[in-house]
Amino acid sequence: MLKIQDITYAVNGRRLFEGASTTIPTGHKVGFVGPNGTGKTTLFRIIRGELALESGAIELPRRAKIGGVAQEAPANDLSLIDTVLAADIERAALLADASEDPNRIAEVQTRLADIDAWSAEGRASAILKGLGFDQSAQKRPCSDFSGGWRMRVALAAVLFSAPDFLLLDEPTNYLDLEGTIWLEAFLARYPHTVVVISHDRDLLNRAVGGILHLENKQLTFYQGNYDTFAKTRAAKRAVQAAAAKKQSAQREHLQSFVDRFKAKASKAKQAQSRVKALERMELITPPEEVAKRVFTFPQPEELSPPIVAIENGAVGYGGPDILSQLELRIDQDDRIALLGKNGEGKSTLSKLISSRLKTSAGRLVTHNKLRIGYFAQHQVDELNLDETPLQHLQSERPDHSPARLRAMLSGFGLGPDQVDTVVARLSGGQKARLSLLLATLDAPHMLILDEPTNHLDIESREALVQALTTYSGAVILVSHDMHLLSLVADRLWLVSGGRVTPFEQDLAAYRDFLLGGAAPKKSSEKLKIKKPGREQRITARNELKRAEERIEKITMMHGKLQEKLADPKLYEDHNAADLAVWQKKFHEVETALSRAEKLWLSASETVEKLENG
Repeated sequence: MLKIQDITYAVNGRRLFEGASTTIPTGHKVGFVGPNGTGKTTLFRIIRGELALESGAIELPRRAKIGGVAQEAPANDLSLIDTVLAADIERAALLADASEDPNRIAEVQTRLADIDAWSAEGRASAILKGLGFDQSAQKRPCSDFSGGWRMRVALAAVLFSAPDFLLLDEPTNYLDLEGTIWLEAFLARYPHTVVVISHDRDLLNRAVGGILHLENKQLTFYQGNYDTFAKTRAAKRAVQAAAAKKQSAQREHLQSFVDRFKAKASKAKQAQSRVKALERMELITPPEEVAKRVFTFPQPEELSPPIVAIENGAVGYGGPDILSQLELRIDQDDRIALLGKNGEGKSTLSKLISSRLKTSAGRLVTHNKLRIGYFAQHQVDELNLDETPLQHLQSERPDHSPARLRAMLSGFGLGPDQVDTVVARLSGGQKARLSLLLATLDAPHMLILDEPTNHLDIESREALVQALTTYSGAVILVSHDMHLLSLVADRLWLVSGGRVTPFEQDLAAYRDFLLGGAAPKKSSEKLKIKKPGREQRITARNELKRAEERIEKITMMHGKLQEKLADPKLYEDHNAADLAVWQKKFHEVETALSRAEKLWLSASETVEKLENG
């Protein structure tokens, strides 16, 4: 087991741990959570012996092997598979043993058999495949891959080496959805102790059975997954708050008696006894308020649908098309998640929709007033490190007062301590907040978000979900965060094999498919199932509800346009151009209404067939 006993540690005079203790039982899978910047990564360094404690101790079993991900795999000519195999130092040393002593040869062969050395290449290959490298890629040198992909190789290497204590620090930050789902399953069946720093709620619910919480310089271990921890902690805080409130009332009552009667001889004895009671009373501190995490997206005006339409489109980068035969439509109320393995074209599609790429064939039509906000990790990396958030905004909005700009920054959770701090000194989450603010400055009608939750803590991710729920524009999401996708997206597009097609099932079905289940069925195949399960029926009902909501929304828009077209002034000669625009919008809305009614009819038929078996 891992025992942390009464540890104290400070960085630049700031205490991160003060008399903190906990025990992690052998073989447990533990999620390590707490606000950013409170010392989680530092504790990992202490456990690995890289930092010396001021006081206290870390106890581990003798000869226990501790493993963590290196900064990244080296950019050398060694193949990926050989890089991973080399991570098992004992195996590599045994295979390199050139002794001719028969006894030593026998020892080496016995030990190689004990550690299952002959299946090592197959195990290493399976791990690399799970993290997104096919057989061909595994034979290529590390130098062929970018830093993000080499981080995956470094992760594969530590997983293959199978340490007794596996310490992972935000491993999903450089994985896609497919890699994250694979890692969840791998960690759940890992045979040794795992401690993983993560803000990925799904991973913390599926892959671990305990939560280690760092708060107020103390460590607390909770049994159960993250949802259990959240409920337990909330109940604990409620009890603590109630006890603190009750004690405060008691203290006020005692103090009031002392203040009233301490000068009266007849009451002096009673007053003194109450003073002693106050002194003996151990102060119950009320729980600190959880820091508010916010995102405030500006709301765009409503545009007539569709805001984007692609007809028989194709796109590439000057060579063969990456995607072709695209027949896509996006309305302002759409929430679309892009699914598909890395390299299949999700980013290419995002760039096409945002007009960063042009079609090589077919036609892309966008609303003439369409504004698009685009967020991707490279934009976070391109922030000016020597400027403050306030200076970034002043460059974009020179006519705004500093007070107004500070209010805008506050609306994205960047308070007084951060707005005047240079970007180089901000945390990853704070940089992401600034980039999201810059992406939404113009109140876009559509937000394209490529991995928006990297570096955001759990509270910030929940705040992002709330902001996207109330946002009145379209959302296109690429994310490895299943929790975010499940709460925000109501349409799934699968990018695979050079095509983009609707994914007719839900995220749970997609997850099962990635973990080796049956291939996703088309909607027509689903109708043939004789005894649909409860999840299928719920999914179908949700589809029907969304179809009804869409009809209601488009019908309202249709009514407003009818009122507009009923205005006699619109038909005066000098308004001929405006009349043509409004008539075109009315035609588009009628088309959208017809399409929505067809979707509703299809959804209602599906529900009826599933309900009736």
